[in-house]
Amino acid sequence: MGAGRRRRPAGCLLLALAAIALVVILALLLWYLLAGRLRLPGPKPPGPTRPSSQPASCPDVLMLSAPGTWESNSNDDPYNPTANPASLMLNISNPLREKFPNERVEVYTVPYVAQFSNPVAIPPDGQTSYNDSRSEGTKRATEKLAATANQCPLTSYVLVGFSQGAVIVGDIAAQIGAGKGPVPQDLVLGVTTIADGRRDTGDPGEAAEIGPTPPGVGAEVALKGLNVPGITMTGPRGGFGALAGRTFTICAPGDLICDAPKQALSPLNILGSVNTLVRAAGNPVHSLYNGYKVDDNGTTATEWTVNWASGLIDNAPHPAHS
Repeated sequence: MGAGRRRRPAGCLLLALAAIALVVILALLLWYLLAGRLRLPGPKPPGPTRPSSQPASCPDVLMLSAPGTWESNSNDDPYNPTANPASLMLNISNPLREKFPNERVEVYTVPYVAQFSNPVAIPPDGQTSYNDSRSEGTKRATEKLAATANQCPLTSYVLVGFSQGAVIVGDIAAQIGAGKGPVPQDLVLGVTTIADGRRDTGDPGEAAEIGPTPPGVGAEVALKGLNVPGITMTGPRGGFGALAGRTFTICAPGDLICDAPKQALSPLNILGSVNTLVRAAGNPVHSLYNGYKVDDNGTTATEWTVNWASGLIDNAPHPAHS
């Protein structure tokens, strides 16, 4: 009987440890579920044969602009965005809107939550997770492109994005280049990403670099495999397929969002890597592309993008309208 009484505390301890383990597992599962999973649209089927004309309400060109983190919100007006008056993309979209009439180009700024919550912040920062934000932005952009392609089958496209918006635009462009996107490949006039978190270099089919070519890669490439609640690092895209010759990228040296040293961030150092990634979105280099010069003439990143897009729009087809 004495031996039986001595075994009882060990049994209670095992039950207590099992209960604690169950609570921890349930807490982690709940953390992942609440933080959100990455939800990106799947491939789209090819559209019908194109007509010889399109409705008079259709623009000749749709210019889709995707702002970066903290530069938009879900309820922003896509034709008069005011969520963040300092948004970098306004330095590109506003000049194009002023230069061209509405019937020539429709300038559409993707409205999405545009946040990046730090999952290890204590106390929680109250922001939407990167997964949920990126998923919403991708859904909104894809839906706009698909709706335009359905209603205006002869409209051409120019796609531009910054930071988180660059990831969104780049992902959609890669899908289009693979023949699985919301619009036909041949109707995409060009794509430019600024501070792309999935920027990669050296492989065939990647975007052409405008300005200096920093040696690093996008943070999502450097952190490929990192998967913590609310943050899924998806690694390199694998090129832009048929759009490779029409896709460009701009990355300032030292901007950890697009110029992360390949070995500096590690999924094995989750806390340090996540904190570095979150801080990178607010670093001075990342916020100064409106003054970042990409050539010897002093052309800034935003000026280059405006000039590039203007040239594409000037030379875009003038489809017949009915």
